[in-house]
This record gives sequence, structure tokens and C-alpha cells, in this order.
Amino acid sequence: MRADARKNRDHLLATAGTAIVEQGVDVSLRDIARRADVGLATLLRHFPTREALLDALLRTSFDELTAMADTLEASGSPGEALTSWLRDCIAWTTEYRGAVALMAAAIEDTESALHASCATLRAAGARLLARAQDAGAARTDIDGADLFALVAALAWLGDQPSLAPRSERLFDVVAGAILTSTALGEPSSEGHSHKTG
Repeated sequence: MRADARKNRDHLLATAGTAIVEQGVDVSLRDIARRADVGLATLLRHFPTREALLDALLRTSFDELTAMADTLEASGSPGEALTSWLRDCIAWTTEYRGAVALMAAAIEDTESALHASCATLRAAGARLLARAQDAGAARTDIDGADLFALVAALAWLGDQPSLAPRSERLFDVVAGAILTSTALGEPSSEGHSHKTG
């Protein structure tokens, strides 16, 4: 790709990212083009569909979250690494309003342009979870798919104006349910159970 074409593409992505933060993933392509000071045809030349635009935008963030998981996996305690990644993943997903619904749909749809990035992100979380489980820091009756669903659920809470004030407390509740008493720094107890109800 020529340098000027790359610059134009990056400008469109930056503009789209700002628009989605402000208005959500359903913001019109025409509005994004107008904000970027280009014609709709120019936008469509770079990104022929809304999904192609979202894939390019979200894939960069997914890649950053995946790289963060790799870094956390190599450092810090397994429980803290898992919690830190979960918090950042949820914060990012909440920032891009409406992205959680796209992620939930794309993870099940192998034809979706977003599927590969979502699957990679889920795998990164699953590795952190498995590491915490192997260290006895996380309950063993959940898997990467459950973790991905919890990210989606908590991000959805943050997306709802009336529920957003509860999201931080509920994150702590959910993180506390995932981590074992050992990871939380509490003395272990024979009676401590992680059965789902």
C-alpha cells in the first residue's frame, strides 16, 4: 500500500474510532466520511462494508489485548494477571459502544470478518485462565468460552447508562467468584466450594 493510501486509511480508522466511541457501532458510514472530510465513495473504497471497517478498527484493539495477555502471562501472579486482563478487556469493550453485541455474534459465526480476531482474543483469555487454574488461583469449572461470555456480560452492563454505576462493583463480585480464596489472599478452607448453582 502506498504511503498516502496508508495515511488516508489510518485517518479514516482514527475518525471511525472516535465516532464509534461517541455514537456506538451503528454510526452511519456517511457521517464517518463527513467527519474525515472525504466522500462516502472514498470510505467505501477502503472499507466496502460496515463490517470491513469495524474489523479493521477492532482487530487492532483485539491484537493489543492479545499482546497484553501474552505480556501478563509471562509476568505477575496468575490470579492478578487474569484479573488485570479482564478489567482492561471489559474497559476497552465498553469504550466502543455496541461492540460487545458484534463480538458475541462474531465468535459463533465463522463467516464473520471479526470471527478470527474474536477467537484469538478468547484464546488469549483462556490461556490466562488455564495458567491461573494450574496455579490453584482460579476455579476449574469454567473455560475460555465462559470467560469470554463474562467479559461480554460485564461490558454490556457498562454500556447501559442506568446500570453502568454498578459495573465496577459487579466486576469485583465476578472476579471474586472466578478466583479462589488462595488468589484473593484468604486462608484456604476445606468447606470452600466453587460449585455453580
